[in-house]
Amino acid sequence: VRLKIDIERRDATRRHHSATHLLHLALRRVLGEHAQQKGSVVDAERLRFDFTHDRPLTESQLRTIEEQVNRGILANHAVRTEILGIEAAKARGAMMIFEEKYGDVVRMLTMGDSMELCGGTHVRATGDIGSFKIQSEQGIAAGVRRIVAVTGMPALAYIQDIEARWLNLAERLRGSPNEIIDKVT
Repeated sequence: VRLKIDIERRDATRRHHSATHLLHLALRRVLGEHAQQKGSVVDAERLRFDFTHDRPLTESQLRTIEEQVNRGILANHAVRTEILGIEAAKARGAMMIFEEKYGDVVRMLTMGDSMELCGGTHVRATGDIGSFKIQSEQGIAAGVRRIVAVTGMPALAYIQDIEARWLNLAERLRGSPNEIIDKVT
């Protein structure tokens, strides 16, 4: 048997996973303490984060959340992992998902102001995430919202795709990108 790790894929997954922690912190700061994680999926292509909130987020809230996550990335905080007792983690204020079952010994992850119990793979420093871009926000159940976002190269690809569409639209309207709104109006 020969085992080989796809380093590029694993690093992309790490970026998305670490970004979920920064996103969770930003959601709680912008929306309030009630914004609790209800589920997440991370892979090399994107992250999906489900959380409690009773109404759609405004454009302003989404922009603020995205900016806070990107500020956390730019701060390049070291990502620290500690193994400690559950009571010690609680005493230090670690975020816990109460539907999860924890043992007496837990793994606590800290990056800047974010402190959560987590057993997943992560970047060494928040700057390794690169960038963060929200693609969508929607309701998925009563009182539960979902954010889909991208980091690193998928974030760049997403922004380049939007830019290409914007330039294509400007060309079709026979104007510059800065004139699109006026031309459509």
